[in-house]
Amino acid sequence: MPTVIDYPTVLETLERCGLRCVYPNSGAFGLPPDGASHIVGWCAGDDSTIRPEMRSVVRIVPPPASASLAALLERAWQHHVPGPIWLMPASHWAYELQFGGAEWLAELLAGHGIDSQVLRSRSDGSAVEFHSKEAELFSAMVEALFDRLTASDFTVAFPGHPVVATLHHHQQIWWQTTNRGIWESIDSIV
Repeated sequence: MPTVIDYPTVLETLERCGLRCVYPNSGAFGLPPDGASHIVGWCAGDDSTIRPEMRSVVRIVPPPASASLAALLERAWQHHVPGPIWLMPASHWAYELQFGGAEWLAELLAGHGIDSQVLRSRSDGSAVEFHSKEAELFSAMVEALFDRLTASDFTVAFPGHPVVATLHHHQQIWWQTTNRGIWESIDSIV
């Protein structure tokens, strides 16, 4: 079953991987602005909100977008960045469970074996950890998030690897890494 990883552990672990928290206490992580980074975006289709300078790194996924994005993310995890995987809101759990996804998130979490009451009062980006034997459960969770997200984003991190993915509410996954090999592997999937 998925487990909750307390935020201090999340922060310490991801900082050791070279990632930084973008907003205090949040699950929004990225790379330091002064480092060499590689970016690729998997998108449901053309989106006018994507900055022109980012269009060259966009890869369009086949429909249905939610299922494709979830399956491709699972494949990247299983074949290119193995180990546990962490899912967290880019904001924090208290906001998402009381406002951002108040109508549906608690039920979604419960349906995937996660007690939302453990997260409801956390005003931080504690992570929900999945292991490879829970890949199908994780993939179903991601697909359901993409089907429901309208304004919020979520983050996926890979403890021990210098890579992070943002699940954007426009049915997009934006990958960032300092490791060219990981980037090339992820870019080749789509």
